[in-house]
Amino acid sequence: MKNSIKITSVILAILIVDQISKIWIKTHFTLGESIQVTSWFYIYFVENSGMAFGMDFIGKLFLSLFRLIAIGFLGYFVYLLHKRGYRTGYILCLSLILAGAIGNAIDGTFYGLIFSESAYYNVAQIFPAGGGYAPLLYGKVVDMLYFPLFTFPEWIPLLGGEVFFSPVFNIADSAVCVGVALALLFYRKDLNESLETKKKKENVQNEN
Repeated sequence: MKNSIKITSVILAILIVDQISKIWIKTHFTLGESIQVTSWFYIYFVENSGMAFGMDFIGKLFLSLFRLIAIGFLGYFVYLLHKRGYRTGYILCLSLILAGAIGNAIDGTFYGLIFSESAYYNVAQIFPAGGGYAPLLYGKVVDMLYFPLFTFPEWIPLLGGEVFFSPVFNIADSAVCVGVALALLFYRKDLNESLETKKKKENVQNEN
């Protein structure tokens, strides 16, 4: 019971912080607007229709549907691991990944319906009278965290003048990356064991 509460709390906490930050940025910033917090950290509002960190190489409808299906499988996987008594830390890592995936899926699924379009000259409105900017599953993901840690010196071939770590991302992206990193660093044995168990189960089902 306690583990269930921990898992649910982690997922809800990530989703709440992620969505509050996105809704606030969407309704207070024009597209491309930025605020410098430190020399290496900016709040910088951009949108993307693709995957984490602004990658966009898959059709939007396909990507939205794939996200929803993947979330369903991952959610069921987390549920099974919890029932089988896997270590809480490992399940929490997967819960971070699940929460991040859900957070970005909410944007892609619903934001087109509930927001007017953001532009470089006006701030978006929530629940506009004229309807949203896109149909269901065609919304854009809101990103706002930008960490231009440093710029390579001009004399370095190919990289001169380029910013180190230029992606703009959000809380959901961060949750996914942290969950993956922690699972690989500290729970690789659990990961391998759970994947092997899943593979054996699939083989038995195929044989039957």
